[in-house]
Amino acid sequence: MPSQRFPDPSRRQALALGAAGAALALGLPAARANIAPAAPAPDFTLKSLEGPNLRLQEQRGKVVLLNFWATWCGPCREEMPQLNKLYEKYRPSGFTLLGVNVDEDSRNAAGIAGQMGVKFPVLLDSDKRVAKLYDLSAMPSTVLIDRDGRVRFLHRGYRSGTEGTYDQQIRALLKE
Repeated sequence: MPSQRFPDPSRRQALALGAAGAALALGLPAARANIAPAAPAPDFTLKSLEGPNLRLQEQRGKVVLLNFWATWCGPCREEMPQLNKLYEKYRPSGFTLLGVNVDEDSRNAAGIAGQMGVKFPVLLDSDKRVAKLYDLSAMPSTVLIDRDGRVRFLHRGYRSGTEGTYDQQIRALLKE
């Protein structure tokens, strides 16, 4: 699916209804969308695979790419090497990438992250609390957040080549 730059309110309502149906299919309760144009990204704290907790609000001042993924998601695994490249390319410029894994068993996330050579922090959302905050309706889902902590772009799903769009959007946000 293409990226979304937050459409007009009537289109947003239609997307929210579609997202609610997809959330039910993923086993997530439908909730009112918490992501709105230029609204603050919902804050959260999650444990990382490396051990310490990481809080989104502590990333303020950086461009942040949140990538929600699961080990059972083929497109998620396909996307990982591209995300690694973006992380390494833009990290020195004030960019960070946080992989939010929604598997119930963190050992699965650790295994795949190790196999894939993931360089960016992997956060564990086994109870899907953060996925609910971000109205997750597709796997993977990617949210780009600006330096002021506002949601700017939302991508649901992944297709080969989507990383080019991420690259353009990251560069634009870094220039702001």
